[in-house]
Amino acid sequence: MGYCSGRCTLVAVCGAQLVSVLERQIFDFLGYQWAPILANFIHIIVVILGLFGTIQYRPRYITGYAVWLILWISWNVFVICFYLEAGDLSKETDLILTFNISMHRSWWMENGPGCTVTSVTPAPDWAPEDHRYITVSGCFLEYQYIEVAHSSLQIFLALAGFIYACYVVKCITEEEDSFDFIGGFDSYGYQGPQKTSHLQLQPMYIVSSRTADYIY
Repeated sequence: MGYCSGRCTLVAVCGAQLVSVLERQIFDFLGYQWAPILANFIHIIVVILGLFGTIQYRPRYITGYAVWLILWISWNVFVICFYLEAGDLSKETDLILTFNISMHRSWWMENGPGCTVTSVTPAPDWAPEDHRYITVSGCFLEYQYIEVAHSSLQIFLALAGFIYACYVVKCITEEEDSFDFIGGFDSYGYQGPQKTSHLQLQPMYIVSSRTADYIY
């Protein structure tokens, strides 16, 4: 009963991870955040494999899923530190999340709750011609805190997934070991058909009223 509930819980966690990371992927695409887009894409594939392994009793898939979750937690911890500017990190740096391809920032920077975007004219001399120079004000919640909330949710789901993945792998392994211990199919004493090297002749008796002849 506990094993079944553990598998069902892991399936539910994987489903929640898929929904949340797909939502996050949409907004990262809108903000041209190429590093998060790549990480999200890998995470989606691994979660699908982990979900398949859970349903089909494949401990190797679940183990790979658990190992990836450690890397996924590390990535989201880095994103949190990046937006909170821990240490020498700065959220104003374009190189880290966009691979220095563009100057785009988080989509939530301009589209956060209550944010008012105002274009600044004339633009500074250092501003690229194909980019607009704006100021954002009046936000109820700054964009970096929204990104931190997204990463925190991913860490929470990853921790839950890691715990239940380890539990399910343990249960599957113990079940396989107990099956091998009792001998598997050998415990039924099954033996395949055996070939005989020659035909075994049985005596036939012909009995008459006067004599008995034996024919072999």
